[in-house]
Amino acid sequence: MMPDLGRYALEVSAAYVGSLAMLAALVGWVWWRGLRTRRALEAVEMRAKRQ
Repeated sequence: MMPDLGRYALEVSAAYVGSLAMLAALVGWVWWRGLRTRRALEAVEMRAKRQ
């Protein structure tokens, strides 16, 4: 349930949307970096097994 924000409803809503967007971007960036790191680690492990 949304409280009555009066005159500041637009600003508060924009702050919530901005915060959620930044949080989603951070989660996506961490997930993408994890994939890159996993692939790099697998490549290093494959090279180590060959030797």
